[in-house]
Amino acid sequence: MAQITLLDGGMGQELVARSGDAPTPLWATRVMLDHPGLVRAIHDDYFAAGATVATTNTYAIHHDRLERFGLDGQFAALHAAALAAAQDARAAHGAGRIAGSIGPLVATYRDDVVLPVDEAAPKVAEIAHLLAPHVDVILLETLSTVAQAEGALKGAVQAGKPVWLSVSVHDRQGHLLRSGEPLTDLARLVAEYQPAAVLANCSVPEAMGDALAVLGTFGKPFGAYANGFTHISDGFLADAPTVAELTHRHDLTPEKYADFALGWVAQGATIVGGCCDVGPAHIAALAARLRDAGHEIV
Repeated sequence: MAQITLLDGGMGQELVARSGDAPTPLWATRVMLDHPGLVRAIHDDYFAAGATVATTNTYAIHHDRLERFGLDGQFAALHAAALAAAQDARAAHGAGRIAGSIGPLVATYRDDVVLPVDEAAPKVAEIAHLLAPHVDVILLETLSTVAQAEGALKGAVQAGKPVWLSVSVHDRQGHLLRSGEPLTDLARLVAEYQPAAVLANCSVPEAMGDALAVLGTFGKPFGAYANGFTHISDGFLADAPTVAELTHRHDLTPEKYADFALGWVAQGATIVGGCCDVGPAHIAALAARLRDAGHEIV
């Protein structure tokens, strides 16, 4: 039996659902401004469900996103607030690690707006240095192209913390990035930048098995955390989308999600959890199934 790191689930969708507010292009950042206590409450719920990692609500706190809404002056304060929520939840729980999330620059899932590596790296490094004193690991999430992954890695490693690289894969061909590039093209980056783990996230759970078959060859701890969307719609790939453009599937019960995740563990994954639309109930079911199977959650 294995030692399994159990990540939390999605933050942004939980915030939107609990706030009752209409989603905006600022996503979870906007909700955090208007309902600051919700972030801490969601971290609390994930720890109570059995997660051993709290992922900070910093995914979309980028200058380019904030500038559109005249909020760039709050860049550092928003990061500090998100970090405090995760730290307070961990302190109340009495255990756990914190993963400092950094999402893609400019936009998620799109390969047509990716910044050049040497332009992206200092932007990511700025955030990584803000997060590093307060987190256990820096989590680069939902990267969709090789160049995007390289820019993020080149920036994040400068902060001196362990870095987890997580990529989003094609929903029907999990051995490919969303850009269509083969996952095997990441091998060069893993060798050069030495991330502490390699993951796939924010793709449908059905795609993760093929992704892990590749990620498991890189010689690093690996894993997956899938989303609960039917697919990524064309509307979501437009400028300044909202989560209202995404279609939620209704068949992904906590038990069914746990079935998928136990399959990933059977492939050798040691880091599992959930992404968008995978909530505390899913993580609780997964925790129970992992323990029932004799695995140790660490």
